[in-house]
Amino acid sequence: MQHAHVRSWVREADVSAEMLESVRELNHRFLDLVAVQPGDWERSRRGLSAAVSAQVAPLSAAQKAAAANCPYALFDLRFHDESHWLGRLRTTGHWSVAEAAPVDTNTLDFVRLALFFAWHVASTTKLAAQLLLGMHDVTAAAFRGATIDCLPSLAATEAAHLTARWNNYPTYWSALTGAASRPNSANLRRIQLYGLQLAAAARLA
Repeated sequence: MQHAHVRSWVREADVSAEMLESVRELNHRFLDLVAVQPGDWERSRRGLSAAVSAQVAPLSAAQKAAAANCPYALFDLRFHDESHWLGRLRTTGHWSVAEAAPVDTNTLDFVRLALFFAWHVASTTKLAAQLLLGMHDVTAAAFRGATIDCLPSLAATEAAHLTARWNNYPTYWSALTGAASRPNSANLRRIQLYGLQLAAAARLA
């Protein structure tokens, strides 16, 4: 039943196997940001509570890979906020140095990759950006009209907005990290399926 839900999700969004692999790799890198820089994450939290951030840090590479194995992004860059992105995409290339986010190199590198992925998915599919990333339809259309040359400058200004997806659902994050730390793949898949329900609910809201 769980795999049937995922297959239906993938068909609806026109998601390729390569896109699924990319989002899982990005998820893993996102969890790595939490794990390798606990001090920074404790201060900024990136939308996660300090308690949940502390649960991510001790996960092994294999456990983080298991948690990251979701058919949706575990990170967010305000993709649901169409007014924010319409404004940013209109003014890209006209920002000042003072607007650059004061973030570390690893975070900036991650945001560059995430924005390239978002641009690629929005430009090549009809629904994948909305379902994989929680992107608003208007935002997806704006990304389709953008050029790849604008992405580096966008990363410099948007890195400060990197957060955990569903950061207002700490129970989801606690359940995900808890299940990933235990050898129970069925329970982990149930929690990851719940993430599909959260994504679908947000799209219908």
